[in-house]
Amino acid sequence: MSNHHIFAVGSTNPVKVGSVASAVTLFWPEAQAIGVSTDSGVRAQPLSDEEMVTGALNRARQSLEVVATAGYGVGIEGGVLDGADGMWAYAWAVIIDREGRVGRGQTGRFLLPEPIAAMIRDGLELGEADDRFFGRANSKQQEGAVGILSDGRITRLQLYQPAVTFALFPFLRQEFYPMSSRQG
Repeated sequence: MSNHHIFAVGSTNPVKVGSVASAVTLFWPEAQAIGVSTDSGVRAQPLSDEEMVTGALNRARQSLEVVATAGYGVGIEGGVLDGADGMWAYAWAVIIDREGRVGRGQTGRFLLPEPIAAMIRDGLELGEADDRFFGRANSKQQEGAVGILSDGRITRLQLYQPAVTFALFPFLRQEFYPMSSRQG
């Protein structure tokens, strides 16, 4: 298999690796996603777009360094944004290639219940706040808040897959994306 279709994912979380595999095989059925452990370089609970994008980019870069056979590195970093209307949960996906091109995509956003938002404001990560509020264990590696709140009708994989697909656009349609999309 050409390294062009090997995607190193900066996470061993099966939901994140699965979302990358699901997105890339839409375009290249033979594509492969390989999860590796990385460090986001941002706080455990990102609280801004800047932190989420930075964390995802750091994970993408590290994963590409770790998997020498990969043509692409992928990072997915979830977080929250606290606003006047409440706390929103979502994630960013960043993909880089060996030539330095960068693609970015964002998931949809959803409002968290206020008791969960309050726990996050007090210093808990979203996954731990979900587990405490809903009486679950390890929900961040399973259905997460989106799955719990939607009664399983929207999975975390379904939430992340469009963001990964959006991040693929600069690679799929290079004629429309200038080389200024390169990483700095």
